[in-house]
Amino acid sequence: MIKLIKRYSNFNPPVIIGSLSIVLGLSLCALLIPQISQTILQGIRDIIFEDFSWFYVLSISLFFIFNIFLALSSLGDIKLGSDDEEAEFSYTAWLAMLFAAGTGVGLMFFGTAEPLSHYHSAVSLVDGIMALALAYFGFRYKLPLSLRSCFYPLWKDKINGPRGHIIDIIALCVTLLGIVTTLGFGAAQLGAGFLYIDIISTNDFSAQTVIIIIIMSIAVLSAVTGIDKGVKLLSEINISVALVLMLFVLCAGPTLLLLNTMVENFGYYLSHILGQSFYTSIYTPETRPWFFSWTILFWAWWLSWAPFVGMFIARISKGRTIREFIFGVLIIPTVFTIVWFTIFGNTAIYIDETVANGALGALTDKPEQLLFAFLEYLPLSSLTSLLSIIVLALFFITSADSGIYVLNNIAAYDKSTSSPKWQCLMWGSVMSFLAISLLS
Repeated sequence: MIKLIKRYSNFNPPVIIGSLSIVLGLSLCALLIPQISQTILQGIRDIIFEDFSWFYVLSISLFFIFNIFLALSSLGDIKLGSDDEEAEFSYTAWLAMLFAAGTGVGLMFFGTAEPLSHYHSAVSLVDGIMALALAYFGFRYKLPLSLRSCFYPLWKDKINGPRGHIIDIIALCVTLLGIVTTLGFGAAQLGAGFLYIDIISTNDFSAQTVIIIIIMSIAVLSAVTGIDKGVKLLSEINISVALVLMLFVLCAGPTLLLLNTMVENFGYYLSHILGQSFYTSIYTPETRPWFFSWTILFWAWWLSWAPFVGMFIARISKGRTIREFIFGVLIIPTVFTIVWFTIFGNTAIYIDETVANGALGALTDKPEQLLFAFLEYLPLSSLTSLLSIIVLALFFITSADSGIYVLNNIAAYDKSTSSPKWQCLMWGSVMSFLAISLLS
């Protein structure tokens, strides 16, 4: 097997064999013994959340503080590359790819559902650090663009041995599982959209399976063309359509109310960021279940995206200064996210209270349907629903597309060589199989 892998691929045998064995083993357990698997995984999750929630919160807060320190200090002038290195992508294209590969799917899925969910409940940066470490050691030290390279100051050339293999195996496993979780959510929401515009009759498991296969096929074709063509083009189209949709909701919704809430939301965020960053709900035990099921689950999920998004961001950030990099991956996405959640979330709350009589709030346990139910209360709902489907599909494709690139990179023996095109098809098939089995 090892001889075949070395002959027909650029895979690193210990990494590809070890990681696929773990991931496919988990997937088969989910298919063959779902109840036992769920019980075991939930038990492990509960132990982690109960005993290590403080570690998640502290880590994220320290990462944030470190980012700000780098941006404000003289270290921010260091370029990710040689001192005369020019940026590979324009600023607009760079930002578009940041959103398309990272937060895009989450904004579409949770933009309406999350504010409504919190409003009706009883309880009302990681990627930057990962990407910065990868880009710094990759472009300044000329090391491979790999997670093991981040450990070079500690282990030097030992990163090329078993320790490095273990790091890449862990990175590949969490990347695969993190991506397919998001793909499952995306398939459910796309199914809800297709159901709304009468393309399908039911948004069931079979329909979502077909959606995953079609979307992943497009993603594989895009991945074969490379980042500088496929992902770049799709990202620029996607962010443009998303901005049009956001501006439409701003104008068609309660515009003056949204402008007022936007100012207050920014003020609340800035005035509470320190306290909320270190909040563990230890003094309010009645809110602990919510804290575990939302805050810690979110951080755990986002951390699983860190190797994937971090490596992709590092790949497209050559030639940027550290200050410019942090501004692009930390400040701009934060501002955009607050604006997006304000426009979609506050409009949804306003409609739910004044027009829908609680109909939207009743759908918070079906977040994949909420966006399209919300758009029904605004003009041109058929057109905006179609635009939403296009945006979601493109975010879906670009996330999977960039994911294929990263998986190829993590699993590669020589990071400087191009991967055979058949490997893109293999990763697309693996991600489809995992997403379908977990949906099942």
